[in-house]
Amino acid sequence: MKVVALAGGVGGAKLADGLQSVLPPGDLTVIVNTGDDFEHLGLKICPDVDTVCYNLAGLNNPETGWGRRDESWHVFQAVKQLGGPDWFALGDQDLATHLERTRRLQAGEPLSAITADFCRRWGVTASVLPMSDQPVPTIVLTEEGDLAFQEYFVARRCEPKVTGFRFENILQAAPAPGVLEAIAAAEVVVICPSNPWVSVDPILGVPGIRAALMEKKVVAVSPIVGGQAIKGPAAKMYAELEIKPSAAAVARHFGGLLSGFVLDQVDEILTKDIGIPTLITGTIMMEREQRTALAEEVLSFARGIK
Repeated sequence: MKVVALAGGVGGAKLADGLQSVLPPGDLTVIVNTGDDFEHLGLKICPDVDTVCYNLAGLNNPETGWGRRDESWHVFQAVKQLGGPDWFALGDQDLATHLERTRRLQAGEPLSAITADFCRRWGVTASVLPMSDQPVPTIVLTEEGDLAFQEYFVARRCEPKVTGFRFENILQAAPAPGVLEAIAAAEVVVICPSNPWVSVDPILGVPGIRAALMEKKVVAVSPIVGGQAIKGPAAKMYAELEIKPSAAAVARHFGGLLSGFVLDQVDEILTKDIGIPTLITGTIMMEREQRTALAEEVLSFARGIK
């Protein structure tokens, strides 16, 4: 069963890992948001791509969901001691990823090829594709001015009130090689429980991707449970944009793109507001077994949608 997953952030990475664990090698393609990519200390940092890859490879820090397990911080502490920027922490193993990626980008290799090679070396059986090889920086519009995503998310800890979003250069971007082909071959597309505004919308905004998805069976898993985001600022963003944060609001966000929707048991009462086939189940993935169980349920649900 060929499956495409759209993912960004920790929640998306967890379900992508669950899908990889229940599908045969080669049957899963994960298309990852690159809107939060940026340069730091002269290095190309791809937070969502790395979070997804580390989870699929079993290298992720289980406590944070991002970064590498058994990490050390010698370089970061030395940079900090020398007066360098310390608002975005890079572990030593993680730093190796950024160093090698930056070297290869500067040598002319595209991000998609570099990511594929990293995944091969890490033993990832899924295909991981950045949404585009061209930079599409996410800009968060706030009452305090426009902020680059990582400045808003990490440096400012999501404190400024959000008024909107802009994805720079998105109309000039193209889907990375293999993205449209994977969608065309997929029997099911799963929108993982990622932030709709800043993890999924950038992917959908790349020319050609939304149109390709309109021809497919698409199922989304809500990242909002009981009116709150499991991780990250999604619920805060909804509220500041004067939309009541809920699983139903997520379903409306994706609108006619969806064939089915998955929401947590605590939100069962919202089923009547969604208007498309729904699966009610436990969506919180604290343990590895829960990732696998949710992935199996989502795929079984998707198979049954006509």
